[in-house]
Amino acid sequence: MDSRAHAILAASRRGLLRGGAGLVALAALAPPRRAALAQPPAGADPFAFGVASGDPTPDGVVLWTRLATAPLEPGGGMPDAAVPVLWELAEDDRFARILQRGRALAEPRLGHSVHVELAGLAPGSPYFYRFHAGAATSPTGRTRTAPPPDSRPERLRFVNAGCQMYEHGWFTAWRHIAAEPALDFVFHYGDYIYEYAGLAPGQPGGFGPAVRSHLGGETITLADYRLRYAQYRLDPDLQAAHAAHPFIASFDDHEVDNNWAGPFSEEDGRSWRHPIAVPPEIFALRKAAAFQAWYEFMPLRRAVLPRGPEIAAFRRLRFGRLAEIHVLDTRSFRDDQPCNDVTGPACPAVARADAQMLGPAQEAWLTDGLARSGATWQVLAQQVMMMRRELPNGAISMDKWDAYPAARARLLAAIHDRGIANPVILSGDVHNAWAGTLRRDPSDPRSPAIATEFTATSITSTGDGSEVTNATAEVLRRNPHIAYFNNRRGYTLHEATASRMTATFRAVPFVTRPDAPREDRGRFVVEAGRPEVLAS
Repeated sequence: MDSRAHAILAASRRGLLRGGAGLVALAALAPPRRAALAQPPAGADPFAFGVASGDPTPDGVVLWTRLATAPLEPGGGMPDAAVPVLWELAEDDRFARILQRGRALAEPRLGHSVHVELAGLAPGSPYFYRFHAGAATSPTGRTRTAPPPDSRPERLRFVNAGCQMYEHGWFTAWRHIAAEPALDFVFHYGDYIYEYAGLAPGQPGGFGPAVRSHLGGETITLADYRLRYAQYRLDPDLQAAHAAHPFIASFDDHEVDNNWAGPFSEEDGRSWRHPIAVPPEIFALRKAAAFQAWYEFMPLRRAVLPRGPEIAAFRRLRFGRLAEIHVLDTRSFRDDQPCNDVTGPACPAVARADAQMLGPAQEAWLTDGLARSGATWQVLAQQVMMMRRELPNGAISMDKWDAYPAARARLLAAIHDRGIANPVILSGDVHNAWAGTLRRDPSDPRSPAIATEFTATSITSTGDGSEVTNATAEVLRRNPHIAYFNNRRGYTLHEATASRMTATFRAVPFVTRPDAPREDRGRFVVEAGRPEVLAS
């Protein structure tokens, strides 16, 4: 992360973090005492979670694994001591031509996770990697570096995916993502886990009966979050996708708490469901646990390591002069949702002129970076829908950019006024697929087009789904800038060239049972220099 991003993190710290709660939250990352090194228990496989890579640069990438011989038990079955882990990087999957090797320590304070930040690699090149701990060898992973910064690659292929509620179905879509050829990266927009207490199989929940069951109650402590990630990361289809492609990971709300916003929990005392508020200083402890677990299970660089309840996860990755990926955080610095966070017509608070979604510092970091970039495509990789989406009876979702119109207007004005070329917004969160055009005035279909948005559907969240919903026709009538909607589960495959970016909406017909086939439901394109969605 660049120095300005670090300055932004420092500027965002609230006074409560300087108090006792902040010190308690930071204690988990205190410097370790000297201790003898240990080995995994003999005869057990410590690589139950597989391997992963992430955040590729032209000369490097992050390699990840996490040791556990009993992954669903406290401590993962590992000794309470650091374990040496050897890693190898090769040109071939048989490791006949090993290019780099080294040793890392899997520390118990980070759940025996390993994050190896490689450098000195050739740009735009595939590599294979593996780990050794004791007598055990991990599965082999495949990764890829980004192209040279000033190069003009012929194309860029990537996937946008997220919202993988374990209880709602099988992760077959991840198996199809693993099989996608020659991906430069997978952007995971968030909702990697869900924090809800487990349901029994068949027990009704918010979106239908549970297909698979969460272990344990609602996640509150570090041990809770570690167990939930462990359960998700044992899924073989998710492991296959991580082993096949580098990930660029972000987070949304469920990695912490549904609809959290800045220092505020969902339990903020504003609704009949949560009449007693959780104080921000107490919620900070939960955030600290959640962010540490997220870091432990993701292939992230040390620059993203949380500082208690604070995290600077927004960052940029460049793929030659073809595309720059601006990874945003739409949770940590936003205002609390207006109108008691109830989907419905806008209340007066929606019109506030100083509304914040990114926060002033991240907003300035983004617009300045867009203006300086010079890449053909400016990809804003974020979480919640930015385009206007008026629902039946004039309702809006208070958790999306629609409830922060001043923040959206500032960003679109900056893109327009600074002449930013070819901005493309990636989003997810709503558990459906959408494609649309963002205009300077979201309510005027004749207003100048500023950017294009592609919203990926969920991997499993809300179950099997359908082609359309009862409200689809009315929503599309109210929103003429929206070109596409689909309510199946799946992901979005993108391919960018110097002249166009395509979005192929790939779906599975069911998730409530395994082994669904892959089906393409729509294909749309945006041409360079023309920020409007077109059918392809």
